[in-house]
Amino acid sequence: MNEFLAVVVDDRGVATITLQHGKVNALCVGLLEALRAEAGALADREDVRVVVVTGGPKLLAAGADITEFAADPDPASFQIAEPDEVRRIGRAFLDAFGAVASLPQPSIASVSGYALGGGCELALACDLRVASDRARFGLPEILLGIIPGGGGTQRLTRLVGPAVAKELIFTGRQVDAAEALRIGLVNRVVAADDLDAATEELAAALAAGPRRSLALAKGAIDRGLVGDLAAGLEIEHDSFVEVFGTPEATVGVRSFLEHGPGRAEFPR
Repeated sequence: MNEFLAVVVDDRGVATITLQHGKVNALCVGLLEALRAEAGALADREDVRVVVVTGGPKLLAAGADITEFAADPDPASFQIAEPDEVRRIGRAFLDAFGAVASLPQPSIASVSGYALGGGCELALACDLRVASDRARFGLPEILLGIIPGGGGTQRLTRLVGPAVAKELIFTGRQVDAAEALRIGLVNRVVAADDLDAATEELAAALAAGPRRSLALAKGAIDRGLVGDLAAGLEIEHDSFVEVFGTPEATVGVRSFLEHGPGRAEFPR
């Protein structure tokens, strides 16, 4: 645990990263560096099977710490930071969210309340998103005369398509949980009181799954998005062949032949 976030790994292999930076979990460089380091450490742990990212019961994160982009934050004498400083801060966002996206384990964003700006981009960096019915998502940067810089223009577009992404980014408007579900921004919406239980249920199901197979499936999907269909199919083919060389495949296929589907107990 540090001043910006807490990490807990339970006996099922579910790691939970909880942001804890003031009332709105402002995404400052210090928090982003801590997130990058923790995600990198979890990626190397074989006992970690799923990673959950949350901001606690009130919100995920309301956005970047905008004061860090100012050379002088006083409104009377305000000045934007020099380009090199803006680049340094922007790189902290890319590196932190990239570390989350690159986790070999499945990742789940558990979103209660606001996930705006960098908070929305953090949720987008996760594989799956479970939201309470009081969650709100948005990339409001355009309303400040800037644009998303933590992956929003790229990950949102890949998730919901260019037309919807452009509308949300161009207007900066927020969407509630119901609309987020309809456009494919989130995977599941539950009552606020049920968010922790729903997240835990999904995390437990993934944690009980075949660790190496899940990593290969995730890698095939993510790497396949970079190129054309033909290249993606070759990536899938190589991963398909590789997975049959894992102990998990032996356990799963044998269980299917003996007991039918869905009965395999995979090694931890």
